[in-house]
Amino acid sequence: MTIKVLLVDDERLIRAGLAAIIEAEDDLTVVGEAADGTEVPGEVHRLRPDVVLMDVRMPRLDGIQATRHILDTVPGPPRIIVVTTFENDEYVYDALKAGAHGFLLKRTRPEEILQAIRMVAHGDSLLFPAAIRELAAHHGPSGGRGGARWHERLTEREGDVLRLMAKGRSNAEIAQDLFVSPQTVKTHVGNILAKLQARDRTQAVILAYETSFITPG
Repeated sequence: MTIKVLLVDDERLIRAGLAAIIEAEDDLTVVGEAADGTEVPGEVHRLRPDVVLMDVRMPRLDGIQATRHILDTVPGPPRIIVVTTFENDEYVYDALKAGAHGFLLKRTRPEEILQAIRMVAHGDSLLFPAAIRELAAHHGPSGGRGGARWHERLTEREGDVLRLMAKGRSNAEIAQDLFVSPQTVKTHVGNILAKLQARDRTQAVILAYETSFITPG
């Protein structure tokens, strides 16, 4: 299966560089480009990409608003990776809260960009524990969705799984840590996302930090 990618960046040079990296791969293809977030909804509807690489800072409609609009209005929306220059960019934190499936720095090595595209296309989130922790520490607790009470709905084991998710552990690794099967972990993760009303693991971890269920440090 060929993974279809839409590139969104107001800098033509950045788009050209990403396109060259992606088009060199047999299983990836660039189906379109956009220079601003205002163009993205129409291009997503027209081209039906699997993954959108979205610049987080654009002049008219930024990556946060574009991400939120796509995920709220497009049936079966694409996976979204936001791209930024600075690791502690507050825009990135807000984009992840809006539902982006991960983020990349513009200086990321080509092989890591390709791996990230494949990961999110196959349903995984780009959860970088240290980066998320730093963003959360910089942003500070905000009370989050429903204040601190949401974690009362989690079982003790689900809380354990969420803490390990925040460390970037995969389902298989969590299963080893807790001496349970990967399928059991998958069930726990699904329950956590449902109870937190989170789209993915990244959103769940951010909410855990925001409500001080997990503290950075």
